[in-house]
Amino acid sequence: PPGHAFRRVTLTKPTFCHYCTDFIWGLAGYQCEVCNFMSHEKCLKNVKIPCSCIAPSLVRVPVAHCFGPPGHYKKKFCTVCRKSLESPAFRCEVCELHVHTDCILFACSDCRQCHQDGHLDHDTYHHHWREGNLSSSARCEFCKKTCGSSEVLSGMRCEWCGILAHAACYAIVTPECTFGRLRNMILPPNCVQLFSRNFSKLHCFRISENLQTESDEDDDVDGSTQGSTKDIQISTDSSKQTLKIFDGNDAVKRNQFRLISVPRIAKNEEVVEAALRAYYINDDQQEYELQTFTQQVLLSDDVINRNDAAEDSNLGSVFRESVPEAWIIRAKPKDEEVIRIYPAWLKVGMAYVSLRVNKDSTVQTVIKEVLPLLGMQMECLQNFKLVEVLMGSKQVQRMVLDNQELILNRLKDIRKTSIRQMNQTRFYIVENSKSIVQVNLFVGGLPPQLSPEEYTNILKEELAIKTNVVSVSHVYQAQGAVVLQISCFSEAERIYMLVKDTVVNDKPLNAVVIPAVMASKIPQNCCPLLVFVNPKSGGLKGRDLLYSFRKLLNPHQVFELTNGGPLPGFHTFSQIPSFRVLVCGGDGTVGWVLGALEEIRHKLVCSEPSVAILPLGTGNDLGRVLRWGAGYSGEDPYSILVSVDEADDVLMDRWTILLDAEEPAEGAENGIAEPEPPKIVQMNNYCGLGIDAELSLDFHHAREEEPGKFNSRFHNKGVYVKVGLQKISHTRNLHKDIKLQVDQHEVELPSIEGLIFINIPSWGSGADLWGSESDNRFEKPRIDDGLLEVVGVTGVVHMGQVQGGFRSGIRIAQGSYFRVTLLKPIPVQVDGEPWIQAPGQIIISAAGPKVHMLKKSKQKQKK
Repeated sequence: PPGHAFRRVTLTKPTFCHYCTDFIWGLAGYQCEVCNFMSHEKCLKNVKIPCSCIAPSLVRVPVAHCFGPPGHYKKKFCTVCRKSLESPAFRCEVCELHVHTDCILFACSDCRQCHQDGHLDHDTYHHHWREGNLSSSARCEFCKKTCGSSEVLSGMRCEWCGILAHAACYAIVTPECTFGRLRNMILPPNCVQLFSRNFSKLHCFRISENLQTESDEDDDVDGSTQGSTKDIQISTDSSKQTLKIFDGNDAVKRNQFRLISVPRIAKNEEVVEAALRAYYINDDQQEYELQTFTQQVLLSDDVINRNDAAEDSNLGSVFRESVPEAWIIRAKPKDEEVIRIYPAWLKVGMAYVSLRVNKDSTVQTVIKEVLPLLGMQMECLQNFKLVEVLMGSKQVQRMVLDNQELILNRLKDIRKTSIRQMNQTRFYIVENSKSIVQVNLFVGGLPPQLSPEEYTNILKEELAIKTNVVSVSHVYQAQGAVVLQISCFSEAERIYMLVKDTVVNDKPLNAVVIPAVMASKIPQNCCPLLVFVNPKSGGLKGRDLLYSFRKLLNPHQVFELTNGGPLPGFHTFSQIPSFRVLVCGGDGTVGWVLGALEEIRHKLVCSEPSVAILPLGTGNDLGRVLRWGAGYSGEDPYSILVSVDEADDVLMDRWTILLDAEEPAEGAENGIAEPEPPKIVQMNNYCGLGIDAELSLDFHHAREEEPGKFNSRFHNKGVYVKVGLQKISHTRNLHKDIKLQVDQHEVELPSIEGLIFINIPSWGSGADLWGSESDNRFEKPRIDDGLLEVVGVTGVVHMGQVQGGFRSGIRIAQGSYFRVTLLKPIPVQVDGEPWIQAPGQIIISAAGPKVHMLKKSKQKQKK
């Protein structure tokens, strides 16, 4: 089977086959000595899953993974060594790769390609298979039997279209991927462009680092010093011996070794073989030798030519009386070898060409010999270069080789540095073209309403931008944000890092790397979904949703609202002819996104995108009305996306509230104060004056004092109740402190403590304040009728009865234009955001066009 080194082993504990997932009966099984793949004897001939040691050679397009901080992942298996992840381990934020801390070096760059970056760009997408970590109920698309397992790493899944298959069945699937059920919502990766040479993957996908516990600095050292100690307890058995093995000078410098355990009377070959296996290399051990590790290795590179006495006497056992603890694997020098050269354009049916090189071959002679083999014999040599690509799991490093360099020397140098790296290195033949560099940086937090020149001057002063490589391509004056186009990687990186520590007018700036979307390439029927998630709302469920949506869709269409707000998302989608929006958060978050949409609508090609809601907050009234539910409780994110796809488009009114305080705010010096300027707020759900707003304000203060406690909806509601009970005895005569005018007519107010304007038939977590009985004085309320309903409550007890569904509020009026006069300071809340409003006028009127919302359809999902 591909790359494995199977050996018959005696089983000491219950074991399952990785091919058919059945239990292995009896005492004998077959195990790969490199990657621990276990198999029945009868399954051996069918095994198609390649060994970890040849994984790098099967990568189609090298793409580095995006690792967050290490975490605990239960019931998951490591992709490299196939064992379960007990200790803290890494997972990729973009694909399903899970890997132990000390296996991370052996994973290669086989993440899914979510954008084009100028290397190996292509328009047809192949399935991106990832093995294992499926739910145990997963069923194979072809033979309909279960293909998942909770015991071993088994079963295959395409990370774009989600198709599931057995290891035996996936080979018959046609390679091209059509993105599956969600194809119309996925932002096609070939329409996204991002040149990201110096930026970490976390920055490219705008994954905020504040969720990270450990720093990213010591990445390279992560637990690799203990090598694979967890596999090999230092052997107490006196016939065994534990050795430290380094795979080259790089490992020695970092002190990264792996431990192997061999019999004391082992032959040299056996030890070399065990050492190679520890580094996931299944080459012929005759091409390698072990060299004793002395400190001189670091001082002189000639150590390699200094043949040890132990090396010469290859006949008997390696071990003399005083056995050195540590050894280095060295490749024996060769006079000629065969190398693979990959074309940098994806040619159908030909992944690479093999070429024999000898000690006189230079890079130039290699290019000369390769071109005819690729059908390019007419081309001029000067137009091509040879690029060495190291496909590490965390980054893909590219280096152009000098034309006169001897190829064998280059190979020798790489092997001297690290045998593992040699296994992950490829040579590509690349056409010399003028490489374009363009990084788009979104910079927010600037003072609003300035001219483009003024913004450029601020950036020059604060960030010392080089105007020859940096230009301001878009300006969002109302929000105080600009988009910079930068044509130099190091300058882009410098600005990005500097922005984080820059403050203008006491406001910190923020920077987000945004991709360029090539709208012209988007297929006709594709309507990508722009996802905004507020990771802070609703008991911190937002983080898990971010992770799930990044995996189900293209991570470039998922935006974290704590990282620059909704504007970077709308800017990225501004040229897309038609898209939809999904907002994951509470009502406040929905209001924030709708407000931003209103301000930027005129700059969008699709100026009226429909908005769906995944309710994560405490109240979620809008979510209830649009049938998205009372709050997210862990449903499958995939079925949520399918519901969004099938949802119906409805219109909803929005309202503008103008607050004009006549008296100056209190506490001004000498009593001579300017009146506050009028404040304008947008309203989607409701606006409350009096008792309703007062409770909201108290809750708000409690949350600000101890935010850590407010991580569950149940606790949040308990606080509301407690705050309310403290207010029961307070009687207040709100109707004496305010006057109400509806559509130019004065309205007499009954004796109430709270006045509430409602736009949607759900208030305070799902209560129906207006009530359902019909009334010939008023129209039946709808969310798109251009009318607001005005309701009164007599106090906390009345509010409690409405919440319990025993009563409804007191109906006062219905209209489209309201003027409220406040005679004294009164608490006011709009969509759950409370404050104390000074005496003056409040005017409520319909805002601009109605917004398009998505309402979950009643039908069961189509299977």
